[in-house]
Amino acid sequence: MNELSLVSQAAFQPGNTADIADAVMGASGLRIEIDRRRGRAAGINPAGRFEKLERVAFDDGWQMLEEMPPFKTEVQVEKPRTVITRNESPDIPFDRSINPYRGCEHGCIYCFARPTHSYMGLSAGLDFEAKLFAKPDAPRLLERELSKPGYKVKPIAIGTNTDPYQPIEREWRIMRQILEILDKANHPVVIVTKSALILRDIDILKSMAERGLVKVGISVTTLDRKLARTMEPRASTPAKRLEAIKALSEAGIPVAIMMAPVIPALNDHEIERVLDSGKAAGASEASYVLLRLPLEVSPLFRDWLLQHYPDRYRHVMSLVRSMRDGKDYDAEFGKRMKGAGPYAWQISRRFEMATKRLGLMRRSLHLREDLFLSPNSDGVQLSLL
Repeated sequence: MNELSLVSQAAFQPGNTADIADAVMGASGLRIEIDRRRGRAAGINPAGRFEKLERVAFDDGWQMLEEMPPFKTEVQVEKPRTVITRNESPDIPFDRSINPYRGCEHGCIYCFARPTHSYMGLSAGLDFEAKLFAKPDAPRLLERELSKPGYKVKPIAIGTNTDPYQPIEREWRIMRQILEILDKANHPVVIVTKSALILRDIDILKSMAERGLVKVGISVTTLDRKLARTMEPRASTPAKRLEAIKALSEAGIPVAIMMAPVIPALNDHEIERVLDSGKAAGASEASYVLLRLPLEVSPLFRDWLLQHYPDRYRHVMSLVRSMRDGKDYDAEFGKRMKGAGPYAWQISRRFEMATKRLGLMRRSLHLREDLFLSPNSDGVQLSLL
């Protein structure tokens, strides 16, 4: 039988991300065998930051670790009390969002949402990609919340945390049902995705676009298929995303191309090519976000770099820290999305010049809020007076 080594969790406490990364990558036996994680981006599965102990499997000679089962996608049902999440962040252009799923099978190694799995007692590594949560009650809860007296309409953002069109949406169809509710209520929505699966719902999106109720952002991180396959293993290929932009644009649906994230010394040289391709496909707007490495994302990303681009590791991390005040990440509002310093300014300037040359706008489309019709009030507690 394989024994479990219990490693102190002290090194994994938040506050010193570099030490977290060193501890994770230096822990004996922590990297998962390739056959068990094929098709996944993360190479490790460390315990969440709230866990007291870290369990590490190692081969004691009695049973080969290769015989352990691979990580397969598992979906559990989550039953939230509400579905609209509010935020007051000054550097985010929306104040409410919906996440039909927790965790994401796309498995993007850089995903800033990975640390949220720690709240479920799970790892931000392979667990985030393989142990997912679906919210089948989301459409019913949305209808109830939109029906509440005094509800004030503002665009709802979907896909800002985990992708609503990740592979499991083919079976669960939660996003499709949410769109049907929003369509019926004439409620504005902004959708962000890396998946061509969005084309399945082009009938609803086209109808909403005719009323000025929808905008879609397609994230194209790189045009290099090999890089995309290792960095975003289960997302649509770059070519498929560009095809989605073209199809949506031809259907009259406003589309923005998003380069998120821009990673120094890895994909930043593609900024102009990505924007050129997006414009040619029909995108009318463009935006970018600099690589973000909060909490557990830093050791996961650093381990991934060591696996796939060891020759660039020092250079990439040096540039990241030059834009983050010497740290892996700076969460300060106004800096976390774009960074600071000469290299961050250079990226911003290149992006600005390219969008100006191509005639791509930045968040210029305003969705209509005056067409809203409250859904039926079934299930809403009415006032006695």
